Amino acid sequence: MKGLNMSIVVAFSLTIFLWASAFPVIKLALKDFDAIHLSTLRLIIAALVLIFIGLIKKISLPNIKDMPFILLLGFLGFTVYHTALSIGEDYVSSGIASLIVSTTPIFSTLLATLFFKEAFSKIAWIGSLIALSGVALISLGNDGQLQFGITGILLVLLASIGESTYFSFQHHYLKKYGFFPLTLYTIVAGSLFMLLFLPDSILELQSASAISLISVLYLGLFPTVIPYIALAYTIQKVGVSDATISLYLTPAVSLILSYFLLREIPTFISLVGGVIILIGVTLTTIHSNNNNK
Repeated sequence: MKGLNMSIVVAFSLTIFLWASAFPVIKLALKDFDAIHLSTLRLIIAALVLIFIGLIKKISLPNIKDMPFILLLGFLGFTVYHTALSIGEDYVSSGIASLIVSTTPIFSTLLATLFFKEAFSKIAWIGSLIALSGVALISLGNDGQLQFGITGILLVLLASIGESTYFSFQHHYLKKYGFFPLTLYTIVAGSLFMLLFLPDSILELQSASAISLISVLYLGLFPTVIPYIALAYTIQKVGVSDATISLYLTPAVSLILSYFLLREIPTFISLVGGVIILIGVTLTTIHSNNNNK
């Protein structure tokens, strides 16, 4: 990794830590909040923060003709991702959820192959199958609760697919508007779909514990906003490949945080499945990046 300096290290560290912390903090908030209401509050808080920053920076509104696609990106990348992930964590541990979400680069690569004709080698296909076999193994190691485990895993996979679709189809609008404005537009768009649940979400606020309230505020202010800005900075400095490869550390950090915050200890089979997932994702992503250079 070339040109590594302190500012890049700080940006990497912020991105990895904040995204990793989201998984156990979601679990903390779910003690007092319904998963949909948690996602609603998280997105509304993030949207309000970004709108405030956008007003200060005098960011203009997107073109009307782009609004349908921006709404779709916001729905998939934020509404679907956050809602499916939060519901999924009702069934599986936060550490396992972080491992499953690490399959996002595989789905992104598959979508790029299908829709943008990017190369996808035999090794990349093998890596994908390895990663998915790790997901299957995790379903068997979810504390013996196979039915609940599979339900949670499918929901977290849905979240991963939603996020990967967001990343795969944003390229045109990323070039047109820039990273921060597009993030602002899509998070606000994603929050609009959650407004239906806002009244009941506010009611739950009134009976929630202090820890749950702090958790919701933390999720809205930090993991939902700052990592996107930090990742944009690192991509500009070191490139997409190096920036995204560093995020493979996220599940490991999340497992550690889950232990200290929740005392979650994954089963041996789940840990083996997690290692298999990371091996598969690494094979797929690195080989695909090399082919597309």
